[in-house]
Amino acid sequence: MSSELLSVLEYMEKEKGIARSDMIGAITQSIHNAAQRGLHAGQELRIEIDPKSGAIHAWSILSVTDSVGDPEREIHLENARKIKEDANIGEQIEKPIDPSYLGRIAAQTAKQAILQKIREFERERVFDDFKDQVGDIVSGVVHRRDRSDLIVDLGKTEALLPRRERIPRENFNPGDRIRALLLKIESGSRGPSLILSRASLRFVRRLLDLEVTEISDGTVLIERMAREPGYRTKICVNTTDPKIDPVGACVGARGSRVKSIVRELGGEKVDIIRYYSDIREQLVEALSPATPKNIQVDERERRLSFEIAESDLSVTIGKGGMNAKLTSQLLGWKLDIRREESEDLTLDQRKQAAAKLLVETLEIEPPSAMRLVELGFTSPAAFEGVRAEDLVDVGFSEEYANAILAKVETA
Repeated sequence: MSSELLSVLEYMEKEKGIARSDMIGAITQSIHNAAQRGLHAGQELRIEIDPKSGAIHAWSILSVTDSVGDPEREIHLENARKIKEDANIGEQIEKPIDPSYLGRIAAQTAKQAILQKIREFERERVFDDFKDQVGDIVSGVVHRRDRSDLIVDLGKTEALLPRRERIPRENFNPGDRIRALLLKIESGSRGPSLILSRASLRFVRRLLDLEVTEISDGTVLIERMAREPGYRTKICVNTTDPKIDPVGACVGARGSRVKSIVRELGGEKVDIIRYYSDIREQLVEALSPATPKNIQVDERERRLSFEIAESDLSVTIGKGGMNAKLTSQLLGWKLDIRREESEDLTLDQRKQAAAKLLVETLEIEPPSAMRLVELGFTSPAAFEGVRAEDLVDVGFSEEYANAILAKVETA
C-alpha cells in the first residue's frame, strides 16, 4: 500500500499541482474517519503518513488507569508499562495499531479522499482562474443543452449560459463556438458556477472596448447606453479630443467596426450617436432622421413632450412602442410623443390620428383607441393620474383597464 500511495502522491503533485501535504492531510483524515467507524469505533486515534515513503502509521490514544472501565479509551497501568516503561496513572499513551488493518482501510478510503480532494482543488482553481475575468468576454464551445440553457466548455471548466441571458431568437448547437460576457460566479454546494450572458448591456460595452481602440484608451467615452436584446442598442459617445469624431471612430472605415459588433450580436441593430449635455439637442440627435418639433421640457417630472410628422411617427415609436421605449431609457426621460397636427385637419381626422397613435403606442384595438380618444385620452400622457376604476366607470372591464394602464407605464 505504501508504494501505491507514494505513486499517487507524486502523480497528484506533478500532474494536478496539489501539494503533497494537502493530499496527505485529506487521506489521513479519511482513514481516521473510516477507522473510527470500524473496529476502532469510539477510540481516539492519531494517524500519520510518511511523505517520503508513503508508509501509514497509527496509534490509539489511551488513558492509563488502575481499573479499566472503558477498554476503548483506557489501559491498565501494567499493560501501559509494556508500551512505555515509565507510564503513570492519569497520563495518556499511544498504542500502535496493526498496520495491516489500516492498509485495508486505506485501500478502501484513499481513492475516495483523493477524488474529493481533486474536486475541491478543481473548484478552487476555477474560482482563482476566473475571478478576475468577471465582466470580461470569454470564448468557448457549446458542449450540450440542459433543458433551455446551454453548457459552454471554456477549456478549463464549463459555464452556464441561461436562456434569460441569451439574445432572443438566437440559436446555438453543440460544437458551435461562442463568445459571451462572464457575468458572475455563483457559489453552490458543488462549487463555483460560471454564469455567462449575451443579453447584458455590458456585453455590448465590452465588444466596443475590444473593437474600438479609442474607447479602450479613453479617447472616446461611452456616456449612455440602452439595449433591447435582439432588437436594438443605442449608444451616446463623447470624446476628450476635439480632433476626433467619436461616432466615426466607433463606426469605423466603411462601418467595419460596428458591422463586426452587429455580426456578433446576430444582426441586432446598433445606433451610435453623439452625446450632448443639453437634453433638447440630445433628443434631436437620438430621433434623427426624424425631427421633433414643439419640444416641451418638464424638469421636475423629467418628461419631454414633442410632436413628430406623420411620415416619421411609426418609425419613431417603433413596433409595440419599442423604439420610443429604448430612446426613453437612453435619455433617462419619459417621452410624450404626439402627431404633428395640420391646421387643415378636420376634427374627425384629428381623432383618427390620435386613435392611431394610441394603437401604435399601447398596442390596443382601434375601436378601443377611438373610444378613449372620444373620452379625452388623446396620448399616453393624458392617462397621468388615471386609475383603473376611472376607466371602469366609463365602461371598460377591470382587466382591460389594468392592461391599458400597464401599457401606459411602459410607453
